[in-house]
Amino acid sequence: MRRLRWVAAVSGLYDATAGVALLLGPPAFAGLLEVPAPHPQIYGELNGVFLLAVALGYVIPYRDPERGRAYLWVMGPFLKGAGAATFLLDYFVRHSSRSFLLFAATDGALALITLWALAATSSTNRPAHRR
Repeated sequence: MRRLRWVAAVSGLYDATAGVALLLGPPAFAGLLEVPAPHPQIYGELNGVFLLAVALGYVIPYRDPERGRAYLWVMGPFLKGAGAATFLLDYFVRHSSRSFLLFAATDGALALITLWALAATSSTNRPAHRR
């Protein structure tokens, strides 16, 4: 279960950092990524709010890894995996900024690490719940 707590902590910090950056410094964050600032700015702010909500959700698996397994499945292999694929697709199809490859790599790595941690602590490796 330590693995799942570690994944929840790292993933939560990752999403919270990006969320705060989108809310507090959209022009600087856009400049860092070599992309135009969102227009209207509400689009970037809504993405920041979304990322903060995702980060807050990681508190559940951090506090209770067993109860939070479903959250880790959805936000790890599914959301971060889809995010990595979307960043890669955008880079190769729309020729977006190379900085998107960094997000593809970090999202992809977190998706794979989460998948590994979930598989390593699967139900075959855990005692059954008592009712």
